Amino acid sequence: MQLEKYKKISVSDDATLIEALKKMDDVDHKLLLVFRDDKFYSLVSIGDIQRAIIDNYNLDTTVGNVVRDDIRVAQTNESIEQIKERMLKYRNEFMPVLGSSGNLEKVIFWEEVFKGKDIAPKEKFDLPIIVMAGGFGTRLRPLTHVIPKPLIPIGDKSMLEHIFERFSKHGSDRFFISVNYKSDLIKYYLQNQDLPYDLQFFTEDDPLGTAGSLSLIKNEIDDTFFVSNCDIIIEQDYSEILNYHRKNNNELTVISALKNYAIPYGTIDTGENGKLESLNEKPDLTFQINSGMYILEPHLVDEIPDNTFFHITDLIEKIRKRDGKVGVFPVSEKSWKDVGEWDKYLDNIQI
Repeated sequence: MQLEKYKKISVSDDATLIEALKKMDDVDHKLLLVFRDDKFYSLVSIGDIQRAIIDNYNLDTTVGNVVRDDIRVAQTNESIEQIKERMLKYRNEFMPVLGSSGNLEKVIFWEEVFKGKDIAPKEKFDLPIIVMAGGFGTRLRPLTHVIPKPLIPIGDKSMLEHIFERFSKHGSDRFFISVNYKSDLIKYYLQNQDLPYDLQFFTEDDPLGTAGSLSLIKNEIDDTFFVSNCDIIIEQDYSEILNYHRKNNNELTVISALKNYAIPYGTIDTGENGKLESLNEKPDLTFQINSGMYILEPHLVDEIPDNTFFHITDLIEKIRKRDGKVGVFPVSEKSWKDVGEWDKYLDNIQI
């Protein structure tokens, strides 16, 4: 009965990691109940799956292989105040309540007990944020002939304001904004919005690629910093990405998004002399793609050539060639919102 009641937020322990990720995206939760033989078994969080991917687990690995022993659950003899206190301390989306035999009795959800209060980031940080807002927005023409892409409305705010808000919730309010196309309009709009942020603009006279304009602020950055494209939003606790970056001593961390593609045809694997090895009927393929958000160490700015067209992928290859450390932190498919193309913009117009 309980399995049926909480089926929406549950998976079985033999579900694959990719199935659990899809379920999280579908139900807009980053935590799921795990059942074994119709009985509550454990919990699996987005963090559990991210750590597994970072540790090179295959996405076909079962959930039962990555769940932790130290999950947080409540008991029926605990008061609601005790449970609320623990949920607040550990930022639990929900808390399973178990009876004396270990059976799931009920689930207490964050939104039920903390109405209107968002789950706070695990940690706050005050770091500079660079937003690359100098592009022409060619994929969104003809709209961008009139409105520059960074100011395109998503709900009741511009895309830039959504980006600012998310970093501000994490404690960072200092933004460097790289501008070029319709730069005067971008500056005028933002400077007249009475925004509670420290906004500094730097202008590339000619397009310099996805990293070239960073050379214009070589004397401004002396701490670890985030770089974000102006047409993407990552729904993730950014402090967890930062902790991964620092724990692994990365010089640069790429935030990737898992992208699933359903192949509408049967695929064939062959061996020597064209011998049929296997048939795969309409397989799903999952890739990690570059989301457009990064964390960089400040010394990297000195490795970007002055006034030169230079992509961030060029910087990544430069680091790798000298055996520097580049890490990748994955987020789920729907945790990455891209509004750089018409169909994606229309999908996310009410972020």
